[in-house]
Amino acid sequence: MFLARITRLLSPGPNQGYGLALLVLLLLPQLAFSIEDYTPLDDYLQQHPEQVERMATFAGIVSGPAVALTAPQSRPVRIAIIYPALQTSDYWRLSILAFEARLKELNIRYELQTHLSGLDDDPSVLATQLQRSLEWKPDYLVFTLGALIHRQLIEKILAQKTPRLILQNVTTPLHGWSTRPPFLYVGFDHQAGTRLLAQTLLADSSTPKQYAMLYSSHGYISRLRGDTFIRIANENPVTRQLGSYYTNNEPDLARDATLQELDRHPDLNMLFACTTDTALGAIEALRMRGKLEQVTVNGWGGGKAELEALRRGELDLTVMRINDDNGVAMAEAIKAELEQHSDRVPQVFSGEMVLVTRDIPASELKTLTDKAFRYSAAQ
Repeated sequence: MFLARITRLLSPGPNQGYGLALLVLLLLPQLAFSIEDYTPLDDYLQQHPEQVERMATFAGIVSGPAVALTAPQSRPVRIAIIYPALQTSDYWRLSILAFEARLKELNIRYELQTHLSGLDDDPSVLATQLQRSLEWKPDYLVFTLGALIHRQLIEKILAQKTPRLILQNVTTPLHGWSTRPPFLYVGFDHQAGTRLLAQTLLADSSTPKQYAMLYSSHGYISRLRGDTFIRIANENPVTRQLGSYYTNNEPDLARDATLQELDRHPDLNMLFACTTDTALGAIEALRMRGKLEQVTVNGWGGGKAELEALRRGELDLTVMRINDDNGVAMAEAIKAELEQHSDRVPQVFSGEMVLVTRDIPASELKTLTDKAFRYSAAQ
């Protein structure tokens, strides 16, 4: 199977150079990311104060009504999307729905090619999807950054200067790309969202916190969410980390890790879950052991599955993204470039997030839900 994929990557074609480069990257050692590779969003804005007003103006456009494209299009714009959408979290699928809905409202003619995968599929799957996307010669490529292989593939694209790269679910610019950045970093800042969770989870200093970390996979999300929480928790004198587990973003592995931690540490009273899937796995384990009231567990993102768990009283809190903003931001950035106003597009768009607990009144949650899924809920 893997050899067949390699054969396809090496087959002659208009982008054969890409195929050979992708194969070489697949054979490189998979080294770990370092948190020092990224510039936290707050630090980035201090270094680039001109971006502050641009971000604020653009955020107003994103939250406001659509204004149709005024520039003529000689042909539909080509957009390729590669997302790790095959997971419980609906973030990626809803992003596509909101993106297309806004493009249509803006009267932008477009062609869309979409490739979906699992978060931990074999790297050759991702490379094949990328190769097929590039052979299609899109104007824009919407991609993400999870593991080192993603970074290596992205750097190859940036070096070619085409297609225009939108880096989804990433709001921390990389130091090494400062002279040749993507067209747009877009998403919801992982560190800011984690700080919102930490403020509530660690607020009560009268009760010792005995917690375990449920990472997703090795890579960007676990570093920015999990490691950020650990650094904050280490500053809290009544907080003690008992263990940590990489779950490959699989609920079953998160469930088993939680069961193991409960056996090892009966005094466990908090779990930090880095993703929706890890949170749901943890909840299943706590339900099995009758520990839902003893152990506090968070979500991350506030999608449909998490909100249902909140309503059932099984999830204690989550940071809820105003989800559709990310898809709208991508559409508005493309519109700005079509109108030759690229200077209006910020380097980073980070959408709004709100902390939600299981005690939130139903009417307030409905208001937030209507706002967060204003496009995708209707699709």
